[in-house]
Amino acid sequence: MRRLAPAHARLLIGLLLAALAPLASAPPARAQVASIAAVVNGDVITRADVDNRARLFALSSGIPMSPDMLDRLKPQILNQLIDEKLRLQEIERRGIVVPDKAIAAALAGIEAQNHMQPGELRARLAGQGVALRTLIDQIRVELGWSELLREALGPAARVTPAEVQARIEALKAQVGQPEYLVSEIFIPVDNPSARGEAEKFATSVIDELRAGAPFGVVAAQFSQSETALQGGDLGWVQASQLDPQVVTLLNEMPPGAISDPIPVAGGIEVVELRDRRAIGGGATETASIRQVFLPFTTSFNPGAAPTAEQRARIEQARGLASRVHDCAAMEAANKAAGDVRPADPGPVEIDRVTPPSFRAMLASLPVGQVSEPLIANDGVAVVMVCSRGMENPEAPPPEMVARSILDSRAELLSRQLVADLRRQAVIVIRSS
Repeated sequence: MRRLAPAHARLLIGLLLAALAPLASAPPARAQVASIAAVVNGDVITRADVDNRARLFALSSGIPMSPDMLDRLKPQILNQLIDEKLRLQEIERRGIVVPDKAIAAALAGIEAQNHMQPGELRARLAGQGVALRTLIDQIRVELGWSELLREALGPAARVTPAEVQARIEALKAQVGQPEYLVSEIFIPVDNPSARGEAEKFATSVIDELRAGAPFGVVAAQFSQSETALQGGDLGWVQASQLDPQVVTLLNEMPPGAISDPIPVAGGIEVVELRDRRAIGGGATETASIRQVFLPFTTSFNPGAAPTAEQRARIEQARGLASRVHDCAAMEAANKAAGDVRPADPGPVEIDRVTPPSFRAMLASLPVGQVSEPLIANDGVAVVMVCSRGMENPEAPPPEMVARSILDSRAELLSRQLVADLRRQAVIVIRSS
């Protein structure tokens, strides 16, 4: 049932989400003892690793966590770290290397989206007793696993026009039927004896969600579906794309509600129903946008102070707000900057924009106003919404249908690979 964004569009979105919440006061760090929590094919996971990930969740959710709550989360955190270790081992076995510049770009993206100065993220994490390595390790696995899936899909990574047309015809046949705007958290259960523990963990997570923890942040930290990279965002999906047990609950839930734990094939689902509409009968907000991209001559390093040239580019981008007031001027400014990226990326369907932080920014940005600078490792960009409208299409555009088909294939492959790695692994969990 799960969908992925295309690989080029989903780099570290899960980690970016993990920093969206205000960096609230987290529980004080306990004394760290480098005792062993688990051994995975000879590689060690320490209790300090588990504690760091638990505190990262408390920090990113913005909700103070009691020591008792964190202790209840730790068994599932350990399971998550075991799966990450298995993924990392497979990434390394296949010779896939995640470049340091990609990780640096990830960290820069987190800081830029949260209006932080370079190096500020590291300082804030350290101030709350969270090692930056905890975040870097998570980024490395996410980026490496995305590349592994692209390679492993091989020819299946190409969706044919016939497959797209068949999916569009199927959607047209469902006009008038409900579709759902859904976010999910998927908790795998590989062994029936572990289902009780997984349900207990899901209940704890639901309690925090209903107390106000951002769904996207929790999904980014704990969901074991590939949609964790988008904060659990499935987008608009039809009943045929969902587990029957999930559909039954979605038909009963009001928009904005969070489900109880739902037993599904392979694990447990927790879903948030954001909206419901009829296929072909719900208007969709669209936007025409323009962007100006100002490239850096050297790669931006979030761990160091920006160069004089990078600071100048960022100030240049910020200065566009005072002198650019329409989309024609945005196009002219992008042309003057070398047209490194197209000024007009095409029409945007707001509901389908990822990550959610960028979707929210586009949805709230007044027409004709320049956004805050968006910093990447290779440059800085600003965007402007030229116009907004409502469309009522019978079917999504072909490129979105193709993406949905590919996402489903990648998700299925990911779950199969992790299950195989689990079966073949030698995993020893040490008792407390």
